[in-house]
Amino acid sequence: PTSYLDIKQRIKVSNFLRKLAKPENAVVAVEHDLIVLDYLADSVHIMYGESGAYGVASKPRPTRNAINTYLEGYLRDENMRFRQHGIKFESKPPKKAISKESLVRWDNISKKLGKFHLIAAAGDLPKKHVIGVLGENGLGKTSFVKLLAGEIKPDTGSISANIRVSYKPQYIHSGEFGDKQVTDILAKAQNDSELMARLEVEPLLLKKVVELSGGEMQRVMISRCLGEEADLYLLDEPAAYLDAEQRIAVSKLLRERMDMHGKTALVVDHDLLLIDYISDMLMVFQGEPAARGEANGPFQMEEGMNLFLKGLDVTLRRDKDSNRPRINSPSSRLDREQKAEGKYYYS
Repeated sequence: PTSYLDIKQRIKVSNFLRKLAKPENAVVAVEHDLIVLDYLADSVHIMYGESGAYGVASKPRPTRNAINTYLEGYLRDENMRFRQHGIKFESKPPKKAISKESLVRWDNISKKLGKFHLIAAAGDLPKKHVIGVLGENGLGKTSFVKLLAGEIKPDTGSISANIRVSYKPQYIHSGEFGDKQVTDILAKAQNDSELMARLEVEPLLLKKVVELSGGEMQRVMISRCLGEEADLYLLDEPAAYLDAEQRIAVSKLLRERMDMHGKTALVVDHDLLLIDYISDMLMVFQGEPAARGEANGPFQMEEGMNLFLKGLDVTLRRDKDSNRPRINSPSSRLDREQKAEGKYYYS
């Protein structure tokens, strides 16, 4: 139910669905955003099997136990291992020093799109960083990415960049590729065997682009973006249509590649787990949806997340066993304590 919704809308939908659950009925939700699933569900069935071949539903489990079991890949009470490796989250590493080298710089840019007005004060993207972008829908995040990609020009102000850019757009229209096969649009990425294997794209090469499902199309376009030789990688909502494992695979691959090759990436997404995992820094968009948007930052993660989560009136903690981010229950002891200390985001 939360695909393409921003985190504020996801929480509203979750609260609404919870109100629908009464003694005389039940609500069943299929969800890939593990933070939202954790916040929404009372119990969880784990689905496992082989994609396109068969699927098995486990017995229901309490939500926290179910998600941690899913990440581990092993159903102990059923003695069933459905994945050869566990998915582990690490504690947040020490703060990364901000690079003194600027890759892209903008200065008081402004862009009007119909009745919508986007502004961004002076800022820059440092080299060798992954910058996450958070904000409600309708605040100009995609327009800002298009400005950096050179697809649209600012009305006022300037963007200083003489770099190679690789861009994965938010909305992907398969029809624009005609009758082309996947292999035709992945000319460069096909030479990168690790990229193709980790995103499970090889089995799709001989398919026509128009025949791809939403998740398959997303993986192909992420492969296409990361397969390009560039200085700046722009990915707009890469988690949409991907399941939880695929989201984590994309997160790890992106994080490793930027570190290994010393590149910079700007990633717009509403999956807090993904943004928390990959980001060194954070940009936060504020304003009035569909009317005006203001790009703020980049900030260090703690400062940026505190700004964003305070606007949502939400606090986050880490699960004591898996280290995954979890939303605190509203008005719970932890929620009240963190708000009193001004720490909406765990340190």
